[in-house]
Amino acid sequence: MTVATDMLRTTPAEIGYDADDLAACITACFDCAQACTACADACLGEEMVAELRRCITGDLNCADLCVATGRILSRQTAYDATLSRAALEACRDACRTCAEECEQHASMHEHCRICAEACRRCERACEALLSD
Repeated sequence: MTVATDMLRTTPAEIGYDADDLAACITACFDCAQACTACADACLGEEMVAELRRCITGDLNCADLCVATGRILSRQTAYDATLSRAALEACRDACRTCAEECEQHASMHEHCRICAEACRRCERACEALLSD
């Protein structure tokens, strides 16, 4: 079990999504935010930092959207379906874009490979909630 699962289990509010899918998405969002933040930092340490500008910006944009989405999804009291859907769509799209950019560098930079994998997991988790 994850912290997200435990917290959802204890909330008195009615949950707007399947609890397992929601917990998986919250966890994926925060894991992706951490991976993207670390990837941006690692990119800044690379000798070819100028060639990684798009990657760095994408990492940071994705991290910000993942954190915001994870926080919004963690609030189920007075759940707002419209806002949650918009956050999920933005997060999914940012994860897809970031993964595509990191995948271009994955053969040269292990941190980009790891980040791309985290982004793809989060993208799939967001999509799962959007299809619920």
